[in-house]
Amino acid sequence: QVRLVESGGGSVQAGGSLRLSCEVSPGYMFSVTAVGWHRQALGKQRELVAAISSGGRTNYADSVKGRFTIARDNAKNMVYLQMNSLKPEDTAVYHCGATGSSQGLSYRMVYQYWGQGTQVTVSS
Repeated sequence: QVRLVESGGGSVQAGGSLRLSCEVSPGYMFSVTAVGWHRQALGKQRELVAAISSGGRTNYADSVKGRFTIARDNAKNMVYLQMNSLKPEDTAVYHCGATGSSQGLSYRMVYQYWGQGTQVTVSS
């Protein structure tokens, strides 16, 4: 069973930065095809924000391109989301997800494993 634990959320003013971290349970880092950061704002559907494959390919939602960067450290079993130039509309609960599907870079619905989520609040 893949376990995911997020950390790094918090409150920041618009224009600020935060880095989210996702720890993947040892031994599973290379057995999952993709790890992705998803967010769910109040009253909205969960959306895939950024994803990274086991080979290091990345994909981003249009709304965060140029502002967010996803990266992985295989030695530490960690996946990070660096968020810069934050906007109030980035406010949401951010979840780390993992999937064995080859469509994980693009499709939210194929994700099978989830962390508990971490709140990000951006004030104007």
